[in-house]
Amino acid sequence: MNFSSKLLENAVAEFAKLPGVGQKTALRLVLHLLNQDKQDVEQFSKAISKLRNEIQFCSVCHNISDQSVCEICSSHKRDHSLICVVEDTRDVMAIENTNQYNGIYHVLGGLISPMDGIGPSDLQVDTLVERLKANETKEIIFALSATMEGDTTLFYLHKRVKSFNITISTIARGIAFGGELEYVDEITLGRSIATRVPYENSLTK
Repeated sequence: MNFSSKLLENAVAEFAKLPGVGQKTALRLVLHLLNQDKQDVEQFSKAISKLRNEIQFCSVCHNISDQSVCEICSSHKRDHSLICVVEDTRDVMAIENTNQYNGIYHVLGGLISPMDGIGPSDLQVDTLVERLKANETKEIIFALSATMEGDTTLFYLHKRVKSFNITISTIARGIAFGGELEYVDEITLGRSIATRVPYENSLTK
C-alpha cells in the first residue's frame, strides 16, 4: 500500500496492530479521525492514554477496575459466598449482562494451553486457593469456555480445590463444545449459569 504521507503510514501501521484490523480497515479508521475535529481526536487520544496509565486490576478477583477493589467485590448486595471462575474480563461482562448471577468472580487471566506455553503458574490459581482458605466460600462455579483449553484448565482447578468443603459446579452444557463465553447469547449463557451442575456429574455427560 502506497502512502502519500509518512505520518499517515505510521498511524495506519499502529491501528493495524489491533486484533482483526487489516491495513484497509486501519486506513479507513485513520482517515475517519482526520475528518474529525481536533478536539474530538485529542479526547480520543487522551482516553486511550488514560486507560493504559491508570487502569488497575482488582486485588481480590483480578478483574479490570478503576480502584484497587472493583465495584463487584466491594458491593454489599452481592453474595460473597459464591465465586464464579472465568477466563478474563470479557466473560465477567458477558455473565453480568445476563442478570442471572449475583455472586462475585475470580478472573484467571487466561487458560492452560501447553501449545502456547501457558501453564498453571501463569494464571491466577494460587490466589483463588487463598480465597477459598478464608472459609467464606460455599460454592464455586467454573464458567470456562467449552474448548480443549477450557476443559484442561477446569480439570486442573478441580484437583486444586476439591479438598475444600464447598460445592463445586460448572455451567450447564447449553454451550456447544468449542464455544467461547463472550460470543454466547445472553439467554443461553444465563440459563447455563442458572442450571449449573456439580462438576463430577458433568464428567459423565
